[in-house]
Amino acid sequence: MWFKKFKHGKNLKLVDKKSIFIDETVVVGENVTIYENNRIEGNTVIGDNVVIKPGCYIIDCVINDNSIINKSQCESATVGKGCEVGPFARLRPNAKLGENVKVGNFVEIKNANVGDKTKVSHLAYVGDADVGANCNIGCGAIFVNYNGRSKNRTKVGDNCFVGSNCNIIAPVSIENNTYICAGTTITEDLKEDDFVIGRVRQVVKENRAHEYLKEIK
Repeated sequence: MWFKKFKHGKNLKLVDKKSIFIDETVVVGENVTIYENNRIEGNTVIGDNVVIKPGCYIIDCVINDNSIINKSQCESATVGKGCEVGPFARLRPNAKLGENVKVGNFVEIKNANVGDKTKVSHLAYVGDADVGANCNIGCGAIFVNYNGRSKNRTKVGDNCFVGSNCNIIAPVSIENNTYICAGTTITEDLKEDDFVIGRVRQVVKENRAHEYLKEIK
C-alpha cells in the first residue's frame, strides 16, 4: 500500500492499491473509484461519484462531483461537476472548468476559465483566456497568448463556435454567438453574431503535381 491514511467518504474503491499513491493531505468524497497507476498529491479534494481512470497525476486540485479524469495531468486546477477530462489532457495552474465541460485528448488549458457545457475535444491550447458557456473549440485551435515579450488575454462569449485550426491572437474579445470558420486567424475584436472567415483562397495548378512528385522520388 503506497499511501498513508487520508480522509475519505463511504464506498471508496481502489482498484489496485499497490500502484496507487495518495497523500495524507488528500480528501476524497463518497462512491469514488480510483483505478491503478494514479498519483494524487497535495491539497487535492475529490468530490462524490468521481472516477479517476488509470494513469493520472493530480496535485493541488479540486475535482467536483460526477467528474471523470482519464490518463491526464492536473495541477492547481479546478474541475466542475460532471466534467470529462482526457485522455492525455493537461490542466495547468489556474485552469478552471465549469460544469459538464469536456476536455479531450491532447488538450492543454492554462490560466483559463472554461464555461459550462463547453467542449474542447482534441488537440487544442487554451491559455490566458475566459471562454463562455456552450462553446465549441475545434481541433487544432490555438489561443495565441504570448508575443515574445508579454502574455495577453482573450475573452470568448457564450455559444461561440471556433473552427478547427484557428489562431486566436490575444488580446481580443469575441462576443456571444460568434462563428469562426476553420483555418481563420483572429486579430481583431468580434461583435455578437459575427460570422468570420479569414483563410487564403485555394489555388489549383492543373497537371502540375507530377513534376513535384518526380523530384521527391
